[in-house]
Amino acid sequence: MIQIGDVSLNLSDPVTLIALGVVCLLLFLLVSSARSASRAARSVEPLAQQMRGVAGRVQQLGEGQERLAGGLHHVSEAQATSQSAMIQLMEQRLAEVQDKMAVNLHGSARRTAHSLGELQERLQSIDKAQANITKLSGDVLSLQDILSNKQTRGAFGEIQLHDIVSKALPSDSYTLQATLSNGRRADCLIHLPNPPGPIVVDAKFPLEGYEAMRRADTPEQRTRAAQQFRLSVRKHIRDISDRYIIEGETADGALMFLPSEAVYAELHANFTDVVREGFTARVWIVSPTTCMATLNTMRAILKDARMQEQAGAIRKELHALYADVDRLGGRVANLDRHFGQAAKDIEEIKISADKAGKRARRLDNFDFEDLSKEAETGLAVLRPDQRVE
Repeated sequence: MIQIGDVSLNLSDPVTLIALGVVCLLLFLLVSSARSASRAARSVEPLAQQMRGVAGRVQQLGEGQERLAGGLHHVSEAQATSQSAMIQLMEQRLAEVQDKMAVNLHGSARRTAHSLGELQERLQSIDKAQANITKLSGDVLSLQDILSNKQTRGAFGEIQLHDIVSKALPSDSYTLQATLSNGRRADCLIHLPNPPGPIVVDAKFPLEGYEAMRRADTPEQRTRAAQQFRLSVRKHIRDISDRYIIEGETADGALMFLPSEAVYAELHANFTDVVREGFTARVWIVSPTTCMATLNTMRAILKDARMQEQAGAIRKELHALYADVDRLGGRVANLDRHFGQAAKDIEEIKISADKAGKRARRLDNFDFEDLSKEAETGLAVLRPDQRVE
């Protein structure tokens, strides 16, 4: 028997047992539901948090989609701008390429025209050269005609001698076609001082024998041509020695001028006996090259002789120069004394100026109140920074 308040429960009663069982079951169910609710609440909280996180992520995803949409729009605009800039750049590059191609084509056309012009000028030069060659051939034939005549050949040698002498010597140191005391006329007379005295230069051109030696085909022809050449040169040496070496009037020798280097080389290479005969006869054979060297030596002799002639004048000028230098030394000494006196005067002026400056500073530092006291007392009042001069 169980007493609950005013109610008494009999545990042996089946109805009571069933009621108690039902009550216990209800209590258990209540406790279980409470526990389940608590557990459900605890389990729902993470889910709610996850749902809130998912909602935040969904919001972020939306914002990202908006930003992505804006970025895509920006990218599309940038791509459109880039495409437009690329198109403009391609158009500019294409225009530049077209301009360069036009300039290159114009330059190529200009260079081609210039090359054609130069080619035409060269063809004209070739035509002129061909004409000059033709003219030169005619001149060579004319020169051969001139050299085939003795008189014209002699004139040719004289002209060449005149050209060389005029280039090597002063105009007053020689005479062309000078007439000697024996009535002979020399091609050129060079006025050298004594010794050696005036010397004659005569032009000779033994061309026939030289040309015969060149045209000789057999030893016999060459021997005869060489003999002819030897006799011709010997005759020229004798003529110059007899006509142009005059004792007391000309130098003790003369020059024979050969206007051809080839003839000169042939003579000294294969006819040394004739050259020695010229030395014996005091006739020296020269070519255009050796004649120029000889004339330059003569020019030095003339210069030395003229300097000796002017030695008296030079001594006179030196004496006058010595007097001028001595006079200049005296004037420099006077100027030095003047400078010394001026320096002494300047030093004295500096001393006087220094004294005047000191007196001016003392006057500037003078005290007028002391002057009034001095006037009243009749005594001079000196400041400590003043002193009696």
